[in-house]
Amino acid sequence: MADKKGNVSSSRKHTLKSCMLALAKDWLEAEALEKVKERERYMAENCPPLEMSHSKEDLMELCKKMYDKINVIDEERYNLEYKVIMVCNEVLDLNIKIVDLRGKFKKPALKKVRMSADAMLQALLGSKHKVTMDLRSNLKQVKKDEKKEDKELRDVGDWRKNIDDKAGMDGRKKMFQGDN
Repeated sequence: MADKKGNVSSSRKHTLKSCMLALAKDWLEAEALEKVKERERYMAENCPPLEMSHSKEDLMELCKKMYDKINVIDEERYNLEYKVIMVCNEVLDLNIKIVDLRGKFKKPALKKVRMSADAMLQALLGSKHKVTMDLRSNLKQVKKDEKKEDKELRDVGDWRKNIDDKAGMDGRKKMFQGDN
């Protein structure tokens, strides 16, 4: 029962925190020293001290050796880059497979909610704002003017009678002259 969270005093917390920071600082310093020693060891193994000679042949031979080492290092770098690219592509393929295995997300069927404009505004704006909106009052009143031509087009009547009237020369004259 004595091991409850929050029972540690602030001075105890501060002491623990300072101890943890001191320990972490020591670990970081030790790691930095180890990196320096490892670098010195690597340089001693792979880069022997340079022995400068005054002859042209010795310098040419040294250049050839350095050129060969550079080629070997470039080959290793190229191989490592290729391996990294292959691993990255494999990771991407595996991620795609994971997404495919999970399946596609199905959207749930949404229910239709009937809500008035006032209720929708109140839901969006909250109860603080009292807004009433009468959409029908904002609509324009449109008067319907019927034209005589439209009325005549609608009231065609019997189509057989129209054909009989326009049949023959008299009917064609009436079409061009208009009804008199």
